[in-house]
Amino acid sequence: MAQISVSHRYAQTPERVFDAWLDPRIARRFLFATPAGEMVVCEIDARVGGRFDLTERRPDMGEVKHVGEYLEVDRPRRLVFTFAVPQFDPTATRVAIDIVPETIAGGEGCVLTLTHTDVGDDWAEGTRDGWTKILASLEPALDGKQAAGWI
Repeated sequence: MAQISVSHRYAQTPERVFDAWLDPRIARRFLFATPAGEMVVCEIDARVGGRFDLTERRPDMGEVKHVGEYLEVDRPRRLVFTFAVPQFDPTATRVAIDIVPETIAGGEGCVLTLTHTDVGDDWAEGTRDGWTKILASLEPALDGKQAAGWI
């Protein structure tokens, strides 16, 4: 099993970046969203024990469901959840998001580090690539753009 860790700097406050993960209006634009897909389900119950379901209809794959349960919700510092894509593997893994404030270009910003544990070795490279693209898509999503990092 592999552990994947990726980081990204944002010129946004930690609160704004954290909230994007739990706000369905924003999450549907970057979380598991691809330019050719259509997000058909975006349900987020943003509390410890709450669940999420983001299902995207993709032209080449049909409906791809991403599900999990929130284990920690510590705004704006830490978000931890289980994660599974049952269509490909029913095994739930663990994702931790840690956000640290940082001054970027003289303004308020932050660094987000995402750590995904218990990733199957066969999925490690694709998982790293996917999370890297998702993190790159977050900042444009805050500005109302769709899945910019996937292009």
